[in-house]
Amino acid sequence: MKIKAALAKEKNYPLVIEEIEIEEPKEDEVLIKIVASGICHTDAESIKGNGTPFPAVLGHEGSGIIERVGSNVTHLKVGDHIVLSYSYCNSCSQCLTGHHNLCIRTVELNFGGKLQDQTYRLHKDGQNYSTFFGQSSFATYAVANINNIVKVDHDVDLRLLGPLGCGIQTGSGTVMNSLKPEPGSSIAIYGAGAVGLSAVMAANLLGLKNIIVIDIHENRLELAKELGATHALNSQSLNVVEEVKKITDGGVHYAIETTGVPVVIKNGIDSLRVAGKISIVGMGGDVTLNFTNDILMEGKTIVGTIQGDSTPQVHIPKIIEYYKEGKFPFDKLVKFYNFNDINQAFEDSKTGITIKPVVIIGS
Repeated sequence: MKIKAALAKEKNYPLVIEEIEIEEPKEDEVLIKIVASGICHTDAESIKGNGTPFPAVLGHEGSGIIERVGSNVTHLKVGDHIVLSYSYCNSCSQCLTGHHNLCIRTVELNFGGKLQDQTYRLHKDGQNYSTFFGQSSFATYAVANINNIVKVDHDVDLRLLGPLGCGIQTGSGTVMNSLKPEPGSSIAIYGAGAVGLSAVMAANLLGLKNIIVIDIHENRLELAKELGATHALNSQSLNVVEEVKKITDGGVHYAIETTGVPVVIKNGIDSLRVAGKISIVGMGGDVTLNFTNDILMEGKTIVGTIQGDSTPQVHIPKIIEYYKEGKFPFDKLVKFYNFNDINQAFEDSKTGITIKPVVIIGS
């Protein structure tokens, strides 16, 4: 079957929309007509060469409508509205204990370029193209395993829902599933992108007393306050650690670091109170710590959190319900782009103009 897809042919090159071939779904797979796809930092990192092998079709925040189902698929049908999320095997020790985000085959299934059965579904001129996150949603159609798929209600704009599959799930899930802060406690959120602002909405939903957001873009800090932040700090104009400790009388109970910037990670650790806990979400590099002074003597906890410690089929419908009730307005993060403008959408995300770009691919 011929489809159009945004092809990543080489490292650091713009995406090119061309016609390629996609194979029919196998027994435990479905064919999805892609309606829209969010653009995530992980897509941008992959263009830089830090993801799946080239050539590839990227995209991992897809939403769409099922057009065909494999012979073993019983809980999904043609016409269902769905959101695509990360890939997992559903049979390893991590998956079987409810930690699908830490599937032992995570790297292989999401970044290895092949689908569950270790074959390729995307081809052009006899060459295989890597699949990304088991979906490759920067295309008019995708084939995905049933584990990638979350069935959603028909009464919500499907164009909005793709980012729930990664960025919004990561931010909200880190608060709700990983940190699980008590009502009345305090949290510092470093970075006011889609992940950080989703964490703000989750923290507000859970009734935290102090929700402190740190960023360098004033427009994002203003939106953070609109979404429930009690304090918005521009790290370019003040000492973040001192200010956080002043606001909270000694430091926050919890923190989330979404930027991956080493100095920001260190600030996040230093702004914790005794026995505080920080979740590292951003993809970062080396950070220098004095383990005794920074961690041991104050009993602090550092944890890495992938995909918000969420099982998509549980977490995403929950967020949609909160959205329908007016409690989680993630639509305020989104700006729509035409598929042909996908490279501009990446650029606007990089410069901070747009928080969560979503490219409209189908209808």
